[in-house]
Amino acid sequence: MADPSLKPDPEEARDLRRALRHGLLCRCPACGKAPLFDGYLTVKARCPACGTDLHEYRAADAPAFFTMTIVGLILIPVIAWYFVALRPDPLTMAVVLSIGMTALTLLLLRPTKGAVIGFLWSQKERDRGA
Repeated sequence: MADPSLKPDPEEARDLRRALRHGLLCRCPACGKAPLFDGYLTVKARCPACGTDLHEYRAADAPAFFTMTIVGLILIPVIAWYFVALRPDPLTMAVVLSIGMTALTLLLLRPTKGAVIGFLWSQKERDRGA
């Protein structure tokens, strides 16, 4: 059951940094106490700690886009160094980099989705007033 003392004040400004930090930690952007996800990427409908409705924040394709961008920016210099320094067999290089890319993508996707949901949560009140 939701704890009424954790319920965020609707008139209170929503802090972007705090919401992003909670999202990166895969916690509720409002209270930071309860997990944000049911399973790997399914967002909970409601925060069990503070009762914030989380189902209305649709991250859509933003987490995938940001994750692909981050992984690409990390792997481009790694690929260049790996190819020049070690001169691996092309098949070996493809297998090693595919495994690394997949692991890095799966590692970053969940916190990135949490951060996007935290961002959307922090911006909701400003959008209502406009």
